[in-house]
Amino acid sequence: MPSFDVVSEVDRQEVRNAVDQASREVANRFDFKGTGTTIELGESTIELHTESEQRLKALTQVLEEKLVKRKVSLKALSYGKVEEAARGTVRQTVTLNVGISDEKARAIGKFLKGLGLKGVQHQVQGDQLRVSGKKKDDLQAAIAALREEDFGIPLQFTNFRD
Repeated sequence: MPSFDVVSEVDRQEVRNAVDQASREVANRFDFKGTGTTIELGESTIELHTESEQRLKALTQVLEEKLVKRKVSLKALSYGKVEEAARGTVRQTVTLNVGISDEKARAIGKFLKGLGLKGVQHQVQGDQLRVSGKKKDDLQAAIAALREEDFGIPLQFTNFRD
């Protein structure tokens, strides 16, 4: 029975490269000189730290530009609250969303059922979704429909088997 997996992943190496490029640009840009602006990559977070909220918006824009150039979906980012830090500075935590949550998996499953494709079934396997069907054409139609729909997370389709 043909099947494929629906996953939501982020290429960590591309994220690391984008953060490095953004921090290099911030170090060289005139409007960031002497502001103590930093970008730090954690395990699943990116820490933004600068002197004001306006600078934080500019820093976010620089980071997003670098991520887009490296083909990392901005849907994988969720921005935390802007917090006050020491000496009148501000910081923000950006979380990298990896994996499909239970509620997103239910929404995707409901969407697949609503398509009305005959013999197409899905099952949740941890942080991914396995979709199987009787006909390869039905699965390809399901992939096309999932690409068109916006679930708020980046979706990739892997492990297509005949």
